[in-house]
Amino acid sequence: MRHVLFTAAAVGALLIGHQVQAQEGDAEAGKKVFRKCQACHVVDKEQNRVGPHLVGIMGRQAGHVEDFKYSDAMANSGITWNEETLAAYLADPKGYIEGNKMAFAGLKKPEEIADVIAYLKESTGG
Repeated sequence: MRHVLFTAAAVGALLIGHQVQAQEGDAEAGKKVFRKCQACHVVDKEQNRVGPHLVGIMGRQAGHVEDFKYSDAMANSGITWNEETLAAYLADPKGYIEGNKMAFAGLKKPEEIADVIAYLKESTGG
């Protein structure tokens, strides 16, 4: 019985370690994943496209980039972008903020989400 408990604890520790590592993300890998986003968003200048620019996104209130027409759902969401809120939004944009107008279905792989967040933090002054 002790052996089973030790094995379960060891597996749990490995899984937790893997999750922490995945959450840190790789900015270089995130740059590649961001290609899925760059038709609508830019990270290097305050220029809106189909979607708002992402300069300074970390710590910014959702729905508040000047000269961008947001959905009421996004503008009134009360969300502040940080690693946790971005991760939830990138995984399921329509489910996280119902009624927002982003057409992208989301990123399904947790490591891609972590990588994009690392890239955004590095590239947008966050």
